[in-house]
Amino acid sequence: MILVIAERSSGGKLNRATWETIVGAQQLAAATSAEIAVLVPGTSVAAVAAELAAAQIKEVVTVEHAALEPYTPDGFTAALQDAIGQLAPSHVLLPHTYQTRDFAPKLAARMDRALLTDVTGIKTSGSETAFTRPMFQGKLTADVVPQGPAPHFVTFQIGAYRVDQVARGAAAAPVRALTVTVDASAIREKPEAPFQQAKQAVDLSQAERIVSVGRGIKEQANIALAQQLADALHAEIAASRPICDAGWLPMERQVGSSGQTVAPKLYLALGISGAIQHLVGMKGSSTVVAINKDPDAPIFEIADYGIVGDLFEIVPAIIEAVKG
Repeated sequence: MILVIAERSSGGKLNRATWETIVGAQQLAAATSAEIAVLVPGTSVAAVAAELAAAQIKEVVTVEHAALEPYTPDGFTAALQDAIGQLAPSHVLLPHTYQTRDFAPKLAARMDRALLTDVTGIKTSGSETAFTRPMFQGKLTADVVPQGPAPHFVTFQIGAYRVDQVARGAAAAPVRALTVTVDASAIREKPEAPFQQAKQAVDLSQAERIVSVGRGIKEQANIALAQQLADALHAEIAASRPICDAGWLPMERQVGSSGQTVAPKLYLALGISGAIQHLVGMKGSSTVVAINKDPDAPIFEIADYGIVGDLFEIVPAIIEAVKG
């Protein structure tokens, strides 16, 4: 059995990266003839469990305990260790989020099991399953086979799979509750607000539309033009690393190997050449539109639509067309 650990945002809503992980689980299940269960930890998880039951899976398992709200790595590790022991899965799959990066290494170490992080693909050959993950900031990839007893822990890079690829069930999957033991007195952390709750921060991984700017924007004052386009499209504004390094946009707006990984329905790249460090952060986008005056810019190799020209002429025309 393959177990997917669902994640909720601080507001209680399902993190869309969970759906991407379910797509990965469905691919793995198809290759190994395994069944899928989705586990939802926390409190008041009924609504999220019902939402996940629409997927083509065996069941949704809820793990509710007062010690799981608010989130702490100690609480999650204790609850999930108990749940995994009861369910005995072959693989435990999770989205590669800030929260998962916090508790998954602790959980895998506590259970003395292999952990593979930031996985982008799955390859099967006979009874052996390999997981593809980037190395050296995306300059190359490696196929890694986890060793040791089950379960093997795997986190999937955001954007590795698309939400619209998830297989839906003909009927809602059953939902059942699992009782776990958590010693609240053993929880050592006193959590503060999550990173994305910072006043100036934004979680670009949840954005459906993104307008991103690169060196072609020329100067900070011109970012206002990109912002106008983002406003017209009801999109988030983002940037490549040089723009954020220059202080033209906050660092939390950076997309790339050293920034956020995104997978929006629309990614509009303005004046971005397409260095590999940037591409690894947005290659999971459903539709990529690139505007660049250099016809040989690498961004055009992955763009679904490319416009060779001056963005300062093209963007105002797009804004006018969208508003019209």
